[in-house]
Amino acid sequence: MRWENLGESPSALFGTDVVSRTIDTPEFRGITFHEVRARSIVNRVPGASRMPFEWTVNPYRGCSHACVYCFARKTHSYLDLDTGLGFDSQIVVKVNAPELLRRELTGRRWRGDHIAMGTNVDCYQRAEGRYRLMPGILAALRDHANPFSILTKGTLILRDLELLRQAAAVTDIGISVSVGFLDRELWRTVEPGTPAPDRRLDVVRTLTAHGIPCGVLMAPVIPFLGDSPEQLRATVRAVAEAGAGSVTPLVLHLRPGAREWFMVWLGHHHPRLVRRYEAMYADGAYAPKWYQRRITRQVHELATEYGIGPTRPGATRRIPPPPAPAAGRAAETAAEPTQLTLL
Repeated sequence: MRWENLGESPSALFGTDVVSRTIDTPEFRGITFHEVRARSIVNRVPGASRMPFEWTVNPYRGCSHACVYCFARKTHSYLDLDTGLGFDSQIVVKVNAPELLRRELTGRRWRGDHIAMGTNVDCYQRAEGRYRLMPGILAALRDHANPFSILTKGTLILRDLELLRQAAAVTDIGISVSVGFLDRELWRTVEPGTPAPDRRLDVVRTLTAHGIPCGVLMAPVIPFLGDSPEQLRATVRAVAEAGAGSVTPLVLHLRPGAREWFMVWLGHHHPRLVRRYEAMYADGAYAPKWYQRRITRQVHELATEYGIGPTRPGATRRIPPPPAPAAGRAAETAAEPTQLTLL
């Protein structure tokens, strides 16, 4: 393994003092953590990106969620790490992320723009249970009243519930939980390191009950495996029952790095679909526009049927006190955040 992005030059991503640890416990078996000290933590999204935000914070690279379709797999090749099993098991941990973020937020050039988290790899993956980087990150954002959003499949976000409440009282925040489908057999093979879909919906339910604005990114909608009208209806209905404020569908896309790994998975688990996928994604990483529009229309119609409306820009939300024993605390007001969407 070569670390060409290490060194003392200004262009280096990390310093040279890397510590690699393999921890032989059940939850981390087979995973190696590479502890690094990042040179910067607030990253500008390339102008050509389709993402609807300009700045991100990513305390980890690689992800033990092991989603076979993850578009971030290609980023592991920049460190000469494998984009298949290596992406799932070789996790880069930016151990200085909280202190670095606090310093960058106080910089003269920083203007308090929105920061998106969880858009590359999940900041609440299993590694976070060991390294606990997010409490420091959330505290820094709260202390600077800096707006932010989080996209996650991880139930560990509930550990930081009180920090999220405190941040929501002083700035705009948005939480999106990713739930693309309910099929447990599909989940076990395509997202093997993640909490089950129903557990993620419990996160939505809990956050909503505590006044934390929460939507669902219905992603990915997987062609021919999770896109039947019955499957879409069941997922949207469950999202509505969990109390989500919005639902945004996102059809599976297969960028280089992820495409090759996904097609290996598809050939093993669903060989009859290989040719159909080759035809559907023949023109690039994205499904045809007509297909994306059809899925979006179906999900939006179902959302309307089940009473999930789009977030209203500029609306306000009362942040209620948490359940007993703090039921007597006064409610606080926070602005309704803009939901994180990728379409």
